[in-house]
Amino acid sequence: MSLRFCRLAVLLCLSLTISPTFAGSFAGTSAGASSGGTSGTTGSSSGDDKVIVEARRDAAAFVASDGAIRGVRLEAALRHLRTLPDADAHASDLALAKAILVR
Repeated sequence: MSLRFCRLAVLLCLSLTISPTFAGSFAGTSAGASSGGTSGTTGSSSGDDKVIVEARRDAAAFVASDGAIRGVRLEAALRHLRTLPDADAHASDLALAKAILVR
C-alpha cells in the first residue's frame, strides 16, 4: 500500500509541474484555431490533442493506482483513442493510459 501511495504522489507532483507547459500549449492551439487562416483538419487534430492532454492527470492517477482510479477525462480519451484508424483493438486501458502519459 505504501508503494502505491508513493507512486501516486510522485505522479501527481509530476503532473502538477508539467501543467503550466500544457496551459501554454493550449493557449497556442486556441489562438491558432481562432485565426482565419486555419483549416478544418487542423482544428480537428488540435481538438483531438486537447482530449489527450486533458486526460494526462487522470491517466497518471489510473496508472499509479493500478486501475482503481478512473477519471472522466481518461474515459473520454480512451474512447477517442479506440476510434483512431491505427488503434490496437486489444490494447488494455492500462496500456492506453501509459501511452497517454508518454505523449
